[in-house]
Amino acid sequence: MTVIEVDGLHKRYGDVTAVHDVSFTVEQGEIFGVLGPNGAGKTTTVECLSGLRVPDGGTVSVLGHDPARARDALRQVLGVQLQESGLPERLTVREILDLFASFHRRPADIGELLDRLGLRAKADARYKKLSGGQKQRLAIALAMVGSPRAVILDELTTGLDPHARRTTWDLVEQVRASGVTVVLVTHFMEEAERLCDRVALIDAGRVVAVDTPAGLATRGDRTQRMRFRPSTGFDEALVRELPEVSTLTWHGSQVEITGDGNLVLAVTSLLARRHIIAADLRVEQATLDDAFIALTGDDSGA
Repeated sequence: MTVIEVDGLHKRYGDVTAVHDVSFTVEQGEIFGVLGPNGAGKTTTVECLSGLRVPDGGTVSVLGHDPARARDALRQVLGVQLQESGLPERLTVREILDLFASFHRRPADIGELLDRLGLRAKADARYKKLSGGQKQRLAIALAMVGSPRAVILDELTTGLDPHARRTTWDLVEQVRASGVTVVLVTHFMEEAERLCDRVALIDAGRVVAVDTPAGLATRGDRTQRMRFRPSTGFDEALVRELPEVSTLTWHGSQVEITGDGNLVLAVTSLLARRHIIAADLRVEQATLDDAFIALTGDDSGA
């Protein structure tokens, strides 16, 4: 079942076109990533989905609602965590959740949210006293407080340390496991590979590709690279003759082989037939990073 439909979305700010002819769909129960470099138009796109911006062209449907015309109805079924949001610093976590719960007809149980998101011990702590990771947990709780059918999470883990980021990823997976569809805006490749079922890659306001993270990765450099230390010498010519092999080079006691297709299986099978062990084997394949750079030309990591 399609939960979100975006067709030919346009959004301009004066003479600047932030989003140009963006189209994609989001299916029920998936984690759908909106991926791209900073300034690509990701946040503007999801702001149009959530009713915070009115498109200049195209159509948007979220859970059967036009966000620009049915904002009140949409807010009862769509939860949103914004990239930047200001909350009263002197309010406690429980007070903030109670406040946001009052905006909804069928709010979630606050105590259950506190437990699910690991905030029970911080329920009476003031917002300004929370760590970055705790603030992001609260942001997820606020997106979930209205018992939504779908949530938008915008740059959820920016600024978090690696441990807090991975903890937050676990929480996002819990949200999906509860039956809620997730739209995840990110520019972290590892985050998209870990969490997303499908990804829309946006660059300069346009959708460059929509695919699974694995499918998108294959659009980059398809070269595979394997490196290992053979247990004994072998006939290099036999390896070079394999159709999957492109190059074979030595680095001290280690051999590096590049190629494509079923490279690893072809080489290791050949070695096994000759009772040669590929010790310390390392394999590198195309990643979402490679596709990101190949399709957007962005190698800044921003």
